[in-house]
Amino acid sequence: MNQKTAVMNQETTAVTNESLHIRRAAAMAQGQGALHPVYVNKALNAEIWDVEGNRFIDLGAGIAVSNTGHSHPRIQAAVQAQLERFSHTCLMVTPYESAVELAEKLNAIAPGNTPKKSIFVTTGAEAVENCVKIARSYTGRPGVIAFKGGFHGRTNLTMGLTGKVKPYKVGFGPFPGEIYHAPFPNAYHGVSVEESLRALDDLFVCDIEPNRVAAIIVEPVQGEGGFYHAPAEFLRALRQRCDEHGILLIADEIQTGFARTGKMFAIQYANVEPDLMTMAKGIAGGFPIAAVVGKADIMDQPAPGGLGGTYGGSPIGCAAALAVLDIIEEEQLCERALQVGERLTGRLRQLQSRYPQRVGDVRNLGAMIAMELVVDGDVNRPDPELTAAVVSEAAKAGVILLSCGIRGNVIRFLPALTISDALIDESMDILDACFSALSGSSR
Repeated sequence: MNQKTAVMNQETTAVTNESLHIRRAAAMAQGQGALHPVYVNKALNAEIWDVEGNRFIDLGAGIAVSNTGHSHPRIQAAVQAQLERFSHTCLMVTPYESAVELAEKLNAIAPGNTPKKSIFVTTGAEAVENCVKIARSYTGRPGVIAFKGGFHGRTNLTMGLTGKVKPYKVGFGPFPGEIYHAPFPNAYHGVSVEESLRALDDLFVCDIEPNRVAAIIVEPVQGEGGFYHAPAEFLRALRQRCDEHGILLIADEIQTGFARTGKMFAIQYANVEPDLMTMAKGIAGGFPIAAVVGKADIMDQPAPGGLGGTYGGSPIGCAAALAVLDIIEEEQLCERALQVGERLTGRLRQLQSRYPQRVGDVRNLGAMIAMELVVDGDVNRPDPELTAAVVSEAAKAGVILLSCGIRGNVIRFLPALTISDALIDESMDILDACFSALSGSSR
């Protein structure tokens, strides 16, 4: 059979999830995994329909990307209007007003009163890399400190910053030097703020003197690491140490930004102004654009041409991001995130009360919600097998869930902030039934 005949046969054969999964396995590298063999045909707000017509409630939102819901009409209209004008000219060659307007708005909403400036790139990992470039340029120092359990991307530098080995770092070394990791405070796992700060101070004594550290990068809520929150006093202590030693504080808000936690950015809960911030994921409702926003004098340190990228600040992405900012304000999505978080965690805590030996912890900051599963109620005995089983069975029953955590035992919930209460309740009924079936047989 020649290639033309094969293509014709594909066009005349009914497309199914299974057939697409077979084609995917043959055509795409396995390293770019797929958690669920559900091939999407249509998505609207918090619901997805696959190529076979099956409906799913989406509690992942494309990993906190579609905070404003799938296919929001305001975003669709903005993107369509931009497409009718032009799709690309390269911001670094012939710029356009929408990028300037978006930078102005991001500068205005970034935490703190210090004047800000922005740059645009395409991905979250690029934003992190550019933060490190800017910090090194501004300080003239090489070192960067990150935290165990943190996730900052899949490029070589961001893998080095990431504090989670599997699956992100296995087989990909060596990683860049002058990167150091400190423990992240985690009350559930017995790591206090004091212990974390003491370990950070030990780095300054044992590994790298503070006057050689360019930046400390921190997620206000660890994403892939398990949805653990950095306490406000910890973030304030980091700010104090950075000020004391001339170190820049980078807030990685890629997963926590754009109303996800109940504020525009999670670090606002600590009333801390970072020197640099990364923004991506929820910034544009699914269109690829990312940003670094920081204090103006720091951002202006690199020379012209030192920052950017061919697709950075895509006019399509800028149009979508401007629409997202309007939607967050007009639909009061920060407030809605708090309501979504309260309703979901209420149901999860009911589940915890019935299965205390299985559900070790339920935690949230706004609509960034996690349920950690353990064996016999023991925090030191993670249950990744039950976690995987719940995620799999929920998908079969029509609910898309994601897992995370350095031990693979955390189910995370990242619904669209526009999800209805009825869909939340329906999804939790399905989860309850799946969890009860799996846990009841093995209690």
